[in-house]
This record gives sequence, structure tokens and C-alpha cells, in this order.
Amino acid sequence: MVYIKLTAYTQNNEASLFKLFLLFAILPIVEIAILINVGEQIGGWYTVVIVILTAFAGAHLVRQQGLSTLMQAQQKMQAGTMPGQEMAEGLLLVIAGVLLVTPGFVTDGIGFLLSLPMTRPLIAKGLVKHLSLKVVNPSFNGNFAQHHHQQPHSTGQSDDIIEGEFERKDKPPAKPALKDDLSKPD
Repeated sequence: MVYIKLTAYTQNNEASLFKLFLLFAILPIVEIAILINVGEQIGGWYTVVIVILTAFAGAHLVRQQGLSTLMQAQQKMQAGTMPGQEMAEGLLLVIAGVLLVTPGFVTDGIGFLLSLPMTRPLIAKGLVKHLSLKVVNPSFNGNFAQHHHQQPHSTGQSDDIIEGEFERKDKPPAKPALKDDLSKPD
């Protein structure tokens, strides 16, 4: 069993939560003001069309980039290395997807910034620097393809631990049993 501990290093979590609250309180007001201003300049229906088109274009871009990032992560795992960069990029793509379907020009700009293949790796590197991804299992040798049956490893720390198991399956079962095929006990 492999345990992965993901810890964010911040100076003050309360200050971070206050900044996040301010972002969610101020951003909608800014978005509404910009939408009204753009609507006055080019017309309300054109503004609505632009918002809808950016949502569709963003959804397509996030889907395309997400599949590419997933394939890169799978290649790294098959090679036996931790796909930390790809995990960070995947997180950024999820955030970008939410921002791109949210109506507004500021959220669309941030969403496109997080989803473009030129800017996302740079932002992901910064994210990886601020996060620590530690493999807690001491017998882990970096090969994700191996199958381990071990007892949970206790570190004695109170940090959040994400627990998971994996198993290598080279060949699928020849003929999987269906629910109706199972014999009933007498």
C-alpha cells in the first residue's frame, strides 16, 4: 500500500482563507460591472454570444489539453516516475474548466491562462514548488507497476494522508461472470 501526503506550505491559513473570501466576494461584482460595460458598448446580445462562445471554446480546449496531460501522466507512471508536474497541470485544468464555463470576461481570461499549453506548465511548476508530494511508504522504489501487499505505515504525524491501493492487471479475465451466471447456494 502506498501513502501519499500532500501538504501545502503557507504562512497563515487564516490569511489565505480571508483572501479567498475576498476573491469570491469581489470577483462577481467586477464581472457584473464588466459585463454591463461591454453590453453598453457592443450590445447585450453580442455580449451574451461572446460569453457563450468562450465557454464552448474553453470547454473544447480543456478537454483536449486534459487528454494530453492524462496521456503524459500515464507514460510517466509506466516509466516508474511520479507524475507530479502532470498532476499539477490536471488540477489547473479542472480549475480552468470551472472558470471558463463561469460567465464573465475576467474568469474567462484566467481560465484560458490556466489552460493554454504555453502558460500552464509554468504555472504548474510554481504550484509544485509550493506543494510537497511525499511518498510515505519506505519500501517504495519508484516503480508504479509493482504490486505490494503491505500493512499501513504509520508516521506518527497528524498530517492529511491520501491512501490508495493499486494492482497490475496484464490480462483481463477470459470470461467475466455475469450476475445471472453465479450459482446460488443450496
